[in-house]
Amino acid sequence: MTDVLDQVKSWISVPEAAELLGEPAGRIRRWIEEHHLIAIKRDGVLMIPAEIIVDKEPLPSLPGTMIVLLDSGLSYESAFKWLYTFDESLPGTPMEFLLKGHKSAVRRLAMLLAL
Repeated sequence: MTDVLDQVKSWISVPEAAELLGEPAGRIRRWIEEHHLIAIKRDGVLMIPAEIIVDKEPLPSLPGTMIVLLDSGLSYESAFKWLYTFDESLPGTPMEFLLKGHKSAVRRLAMLLAL
């Protein structure tokens, strides 16, 4: 079985994100804690999907979506993976739809997880 995180085309480290965003690494870590960015350990290193940085800014729909997922009872890792898991009702991955600007459809789907 393949790992859904293989869907991520490019990963960047916290220092790389800091350089890309022109922010100190401490702010990047705070943005991860506040869900403005998401990160997961890959081979022991905290990595961020590069695609969630759009026009040198964190994807604006991400924090609210992560909060809905966490409030629905998912763990952080499960929520992260859910964003990259294909869903026929979209059809595609929730992350693909967030990147296309369809946050309402993704959040409606995420809210169903709590039921």
